[in-house]
Amino acid sequence: MTGDLLLLAVAAIWGSSYLAAKTLVVAGGVLLVLALRYLVSAAVLLPLMLRRRVRRRELAVGLLLGGTQAAVLALETYGVSMTSATNAGVLISLTILITPLMQGGLPPRFFAAAALATAGVALLVAGPGWRTPNWGDVLMLLAALVRAAHVTLSGRLTRPADDTVTLTTIQTVVGAVLFGAAAWPLTTTGFGAGEWAGILYLALGCSVFAFLVQLWAIRRTSPARASLLLGTEPVWAVLIGISLGGEHLTLLATAGITLVLAGTWWGQRVERDSRLPSPHPAAPSPVAAAP
Repeated sequence: MTGDLLLLAVAAIWGSSYLAAKTLVVAGGVLLVLALRYLVSAAVLLPLMLRRRVRRRELAVGLLLGGTQAAVLALETYGVSMTSATNAGVLISLTILITPLMQGGLPPRFFAAAALATAGVALLVAGPGWRTPNWGDVLMLLAALVRAAHVTLSGRLTRPADDTVTLTTIQTVVGAVLFGAAAWPLTTTGFGAGEWAGILYLALGCSVFAFLVQLWAIRRTSPARASLLLGTEPVWAVLIGISLGGEHLTLLATAGITLVLAGTWWGQRVERDSRLPSPHPAAPSPVAAAP
C-alpha cells in the first residue's frame, strides 16, 4: 500500500510539471533544460554516496538504466514539443499496455483493466482533438516503448541487495554527463528567478524524489503495477489545472478520470491476486504419489 501511494505521488508530481517544462523549453531549449535538470539532481544525490560502496554489478545495472531513463526523457520532451497534448497524452499512456506485455505472466483480465485505463486517458485529453500524426507522435510512441522497457528492466535486473540510492545516483550521473555534454555550448542568459525555480522543481521533485520512489516501488511490486499507477499522471495534470489554473472540468474529462481510476483499481486487484499463492493447490498426481 505504501508503494502504491508513493507511485501515485510521483504521478501527481509529474502531472504538475507540464506547465513548468513547457515554459522552460521555450526559455532555454530542450537540451539545456534536460542538462540542468540532471546536473542539479546529480549535485543533490552525489553527497549521499560518500559513505556508500558501489559494487560492480550495481554500476553495470545503473549505467544501463541510466541510458534508458535518459532516452525516455529526451524522447518525451522532444515529442511533446512537436505534437499536440492530445496525441502526446494518448501515446505515452500506451506504456500501461506495453509494460505488462513485456513483463508477461499476467492474466487477460489485467490487459482489460489496462485497456480501460488507456481509454480513459484518451477521453481525458481529447478536448483539443486528435490531429494528424507527425514526427512528434513517432517520438512519443518510442518514448512509451522505452519507458516500458526501462520499468521492466528495473524490475528484472535489480536485486534485493542492490542499494536504491546508489542505482538512482548512477542513473542520474549518466543523464548529467550525456545532456551536459550535448548542451555545453548553450547558456542560461534567458533564465530569471522563475525559470530557476522551475529547474529546481523538475530536479528535486520530478527527478530526485520521483526516480528514487519509482525504483524503490518497482522492486517491491511489479513493473506492470507500477506502470498502471504511474499511468494516472494525466488525471493529476487535469485536476491540478482545474484547481490551480482555473480550468473547467468537462463531461468528457469526468468520464476519462472515472475510467482511468476504475481501470487502475481493477488492474491493481488483478495484479495483486496474480502474485498471491493459490488458495487451492493442485492435488498431487496419483502416479507421482505412488511409492
